[in-house]
Amino acid sequence: MQLKRKIRKGFTLIELLVMIVPRVMTRPDDAKRAKAASDLAALSSSLNQFRLDVGRFPTTEEGLESLRTAPSDANGWRGPYLMKALPADPWQGEYVYSYPGADGDDSYALSSYGADMAPGGEGNNADILESE
Repeated sequence: MQLKRKIRKGFTLIELLVMIVPRVMTRPDDAKRAKAASDLAALSSSLNQFRLDVGRFPTTEEGLESLRTAPSDANGWRGPYLMKALPADPWQGEYVYSYPGADGDDSYALSSYGADMAPGGEGNNADILESE
């Protein structure tokens, strides 16, 4: 009598879960960081359009709201430069804008503080920066 061996063709559900779950668990953080980077790029584009029209970037005090509502002294403003309300970052924090940036009057700083909503950090807590 000869025993036939059953040939296994695949993985059990538990084997698949053990392999896949650790990879999927990091994806939401990656997606949030990608969304923040995309939002920052769109805001940067709007800030540059504001500058083309007005001849300067918004002040820190005017902030990103100046992309939706004309500041009182913004001659040439042709906005709104954002059609929707200012987005919150993916962690429900505010995007941080300051002018001038590190390179003086021709620059600004724009960022999200990441998952910890505080400056600095590493990994998912690291700041996401966009600057001109």
